[in-house]
Amino acid sequence: MQPVDRETYIQVMTTAEKKEDAAKIARVLVDKKLAACVQVFGPVISTYRWKNKVEQAEEWQCLIKSRQDLFGKLAEAIKAIHPYETPEIIATVISAGSDEYLKWLHDELATGL
Repeated sequence: MQPVDRETYIQVMTTAEKKEDAAKIARVLVDKKLAACVQVFGPVISTYRWKNKVEQAEEWQCLIKSRQDLFGKLAEAIKAIHPYETPEIIATVISAGSDEYLKWLHDELATGL
């Protein structure tokens, strides 16, 4: 197996108010090969400031496995279907992972976009 450049892989996080919205985000991203895998967790309780008021909401968290060069298209796809005015879309670099898992990520993601 050829070594995979680990610096290119990211985990993106977003949240949605409804489980159905999180599941739709997951399905769209995987169908478009913008994500190899999306794990949906929840419900989680989020506390945040929005429009000068402290809010608390039950949400569903999506952990999205992707590649850094796909982030722009991935973020656009999330925004296009996300019901929030300003959805959380943040990414962290995957700094380490098993060769087999990173190879699988590589094989499942779109190329040439």
